[in-house]
Amino acid sequence: MDRNIGFVSFRIAGTDGVSLEIAKWADVFRQRGDRCFYLAGELDRPPEISMEYPELHFQHPESKAIYDQCFGRNKRPEELTGLLHQKRQEIKKVLYDFVEKFKIDVLVPQNAITIPLNLPLGMALTEYIVESGIPVISHHHDFFWERKRFLTNCVWDIINASYPPHLPNIQHVVINSSGRNQLALRTGIASTLIPNVMNFEADPPGKDEYNSDILEALGIEKDELLILQPTRVVQRKGIEHALELVHRLDRKCAFVISHASGDEGFEYEKRVHDYADLLGVRAIFVEEIIQDQRGTTPDGRKIYTLQDIYPYADFVTYPSLIEGFGNAFLETLWFKKPILVNNYSIYATDIKPKGFEVVEIDDFITDKTVDQVNYLLDHPDEVKRITEKNYELALQHYSYATVNHKLGGLMANIYGSEELCRES
Repeated sequence: MDRNIGFVSFRIAGTDGVSLEIAKWADVFRQRGDRCFYLAGELDRPPEISMEYPELHFQHPESKAIYDQCFGRNKRPEELTGLLHQKRQEIKKVLYDFVEKFKIDVLVPQNAITIPLNLPLGMALTEYIVESGIPVISHHHDFFWERKRFLTNCVWDIINASYPPHLPNIQHVVINSSGRNQLALRTGIASTLIPNVMNFEADPPGKDEYNSDILEALGIEKDELLILQPTRVVQRKGIEHALELVHRLDRKCAFVISHASGDEGFEYEKRVHDYADLLGVRAIFVEEIIQDQRGTTPDGRKIYTLQDIYPYADFVTYPSLIEGFGNAFLETLWFKKPILVNNYSIYATDIKPKGFEVVEIDDFITDKTVDQVNYLLDHPDEVKRITEKNYELALQHYSYATVNHKLGGLMANIYGSEELCRES
C-alpha cells in the first residue's frame, strides 16, 4: 500500500545538508511507491505537494526575535512564556491543516525537534504528535548539545520536553554513532543509525555542453589547477588549512570556494579573504554563479551548479573541524576525485574504518601532506586507482540501498512485514 509521507522542517530548499538529505530520502520513498509532501518556512517544491508557512524558518523576523530572547540568558520573562505558547498554538494549527490537506500517513520531522532554532515549532510538533498519535520517523542531524550557543538559555523545560520528545509513536533516526550514543545516554531514547548517502547506484553528471565554459566563467586559466572547497564559508569548515595547503603546493592553482557564508555571518569570510591575500593564494568565491539550479543571474551571467564544477576539479579539500557526517566527502567520492580530509570526530569513528584512501590531516598541514598531494597531482594512474576503490566502498556503505533497507525496517515497525518486501 502506498503511503503519504510528510516532511517538516525549517527550510526545504537549496543545498544545505538537511535539504539535501530530505531530497534523498524522498527519492527512496518514491522508489518504494510512496508519495512525499512538504511543510517548511522556505520551500522550493511544487505548490501542489507542499505548504509554506514562513514563521517556521529560523530566519523569519518573529522566529529570530523569539530565539534571541531564549538564549544567552538564564531567567525567562513571563511575557516570553506567553509568546512561546501563542506561537506554538498557531503552528500546531498549521500542522493539523498540513496533515489533513495531504492525508499524511507518516510524519518525518527533519531536525525540527533536534536543534532548538525555532522553539514554537518544536513545541507544536511535540503536542501534535501526542494529540494525533500519528506515526513519526524523526530524522536528527544536529543535537542542541553539540553547539555551545544553546547551552545558556531560559528554556530548559522546553528543550527537555521537545528536543527530542520521548514518545511511543516516534522512531528516532540519527546520522552518526556519536549521536546515537549521546541520545541514549542523555534521554534513554533508542535510535536507528542511517548515515548520509549519495545515489552511488547512478553515474554522476559529467562534462557537457552547458558546463563546457565553466573554467572561463570562473576565471581559471588553462595552465592552472582547480582546487575545490565544496562548502560554505563558516568557521567549522577549517578553510585556513586548505589555503595553507594550496600555498605550500607551489603550483599555479586557483582555489575555488563554492558556497557563501549563509546563516552564520560574514566575519569568517573576511578572515578567509585576508588569509588568502596574506598567503598569496588566488581564492575565488563563486556563490553568485554557483546555485542549486542552473539559470541566469540578473545581469545575464550563466548560473552553474556545484555538480558542474566537480568534473573539472583536480583536487578537493575538506578540512572540516566539525561535521555531523560529511555530504561533501560523499559527493567527492561520487565524482571520483582525490580529497584531503581533516580527521574530524565523525570521520574518525564512522567513515575512516571503512577503508577509504584519502590525504588525511590531524588539524594541521605537514610536509608529508604536501608531498602526498603533489604525488597525486603528478600520478593520474594512482588517482584512478584510489578513486575507483573509494567509489566501490561508498557504493557498499553509503548508497540509496542503505536508506531503503533501514527505512523498510522502520516502516515495517508501523505497518508490518510487507514493508520489507517493497524494493526501491
